[in-house]
Amino acid sequence: MKKSYFKYLLLFSSILLTFGLFAATPMVGSAKMTKNELFRAIERYSEENNREPIDARIDSVWKAIPGYNGRTVDIEASYKKMKSKGKFDEKKIVYKEISPKIHLEDLDNQPIYRGNPEKPIVAFLINVAWGNEYIPGILEVLEQHETKATFFFDGSWVKKNPDVAKQIQAAGHEIGNHAYSHPDLQQRSLEETKVELVKTNQVIEDTLNVKPKWFAPPSGSFNETTVQVAEQLEMKTILWTVDTVDWKKPPASEMVNRVVSKVENGAMILMHPTQPVAEGMETMIKEIKGKGYKLGTVSELMSEKRID
Repeated sequence: MKKSYFKYLLLFSSILLTFGLFAATPMVGSAKMTKNELFRAIERYSEENNREPIDARIDSVWKAIPGYNGRTVDIEASYKKMKSKGKFDEKKIVYKEISPKIHLEDLDNQPIYRGNPEKPIVAFLINVAWGNEYIPGILEVLEQHETKATFFFDGSWVKKNPDVAKQIQAAGHEIGNHAYSHPDLQQRSLEETKVELVKTNQVIEDTLNVKPKWFAPPSGSFNETTVQVAEQLEMKTILWTVDTVDWKKPPASEMVNRVVSKVENGAMILMHPTQPVAEGMETMIKEIKGKGYKLGTVSELMSEKRID
């Protein structure tokens, strides 16, 4: 009776294998495959792991949101990497990125509060108009943890502190525009706003030989004119997703806990060179990375390039 049972079980298993009902993604180390079998295995993997691109869009709450590349398995290239051993190996899968049809630059003039919610990256926005005493410590922690941030410079601060500005740039951080005299731009005319942004760009270019492409309005105060002027100067207006509120001088641990609890894909975290940030930066970096996020600049956040 037992022999008959096992005989029929083996026969049934053979039929299932013949018709591909056990055709899950092949495991590394399986028997050597024919060319057709390997192609079919890669195709099946492709069907399950391709991702559609996401167009940039205007959100009713978050305003302009950048797009995000899709991906597709390059079946031919993947096969070439696997054919010598004749075995399916997920580590040898080759992907091609697929660009969305609508890009950030295609959208109407709108501020940006966050990156794409499917992209697991977070950016530090560090607005600098004062607080030089804490900059060296912040730079040291960022360097120790191989983390790059985007520093938004007040133009008058750069004028007074060119060496500190150069030190920040030399450390590999991105530089943005934070207006010239920390004005309330919501109350400024188009011409006044233009003067603030142009003067800042000029002093940054003269000092650092770089032209900012991101603009952060002081205190987050702006209007349609502000965004329009920034766009005319080929800059996008950057706000934030999460605020450290470091200017209120909270205990560093309290600030870190509040920030980390709100972090999500595409978040931009606003901060300044203050004591709470200097004291809490290392913990903040460790905990954000510990949640599986990459830390990068605004440009990396806004890029459509995938992070997988």
